[in-house]
Amino acid sequence: MNTDTSWRDANRAMWDERVPIHAASAFYDQAAFLAGKDTVEGFQSDEVGDVTGKRLLHLQCHIGHDTLSWARRGAAKVVGLDFSAPAVEVALGLAAELGLADRASFVAADVYDARTAIPDESFDVVYTGIGALCWLPDIERWAEVAASMIAPGGFLYLAEFHPLCNVLDWDTGTRFERDYLGRDPFVVDAPGTYVDFDAATENNLSFEWNHALGAVVTALAANGLRLEFLHEFDWTMFRQFGSLVEQEGRFHQPEGTAKAPLMYSLKASRPA
Repeated sequence: MNTDTSWRDANRAMWDERVPIHAASAFYDQAAFLAGKDTVEGFQSDEVGDVTGKRLLHLQCHIGHDTLSWARRGAAKVVGLDFSAPAVEVALGLAAELGLADRASFVAADVYDARTAIPDESFDVVYTGIGALCWLPDIERWAEVAASMIAPGGFLYLAEFHPLCNVLDWDTGTRFERDYLGRDPFVVDAPGTYVDFDAATENNLSFEWNHALGAVVTALAANGLRLEFLHEFDWTMFRQFGSLVEQEGRFHQPEGTAKAPLMYSLKASRPA
């Protein structure tokens, strides 16, 4: 298979089919979101800080909940970009229903094409939410595009599942089953989705990549960004391993086991 083109086609077909399932799901709870639910995790809002009056770009925004949450938090302008046209349609509808269409816009484009899809514009904050980087084969190209969208004095903020988690066994999260430093994709062909594992779906082939922490940081530094912090967390947002224990909506490794990092966040700034 020619991954230069077919990986994108497969992933887009998979995501396009799942958009209506996600939009109708209890997981995304559209009614609660329209009623005021904020989907930005507390640790992210603390690390990003006050966005009042700022311009924010959300890469790989899916149906726009986090993008619009930043608008609700006072951002002067938010732009969400996603390669799934059905996802962008949902996001545009939400923006209109919330009365945010004057400050929130959405663009259907591949993240690697963000510079041409949103020309002649830069942002105070470029934000990438959780569960996004694994869908991209080329982290160096991603960093180049993301960095090009940051205004002088602005920054990129990334929160992600830790790449170590992508290579450990599902049962215990203690044994390596895949190559942490490998560049080949993980190929998955399975029905369902994370909001409904039993959903009947037809476009089930997808390609994911693991990006080691060093590769992400090095790619950002190579594009002129200065690392402000890199935080690793011993909890995650879903039962990524069968052994994890839920505590107040977060999943931790059980007491008495060796702890591994499950999520990370970083901030990288462009000099003024």
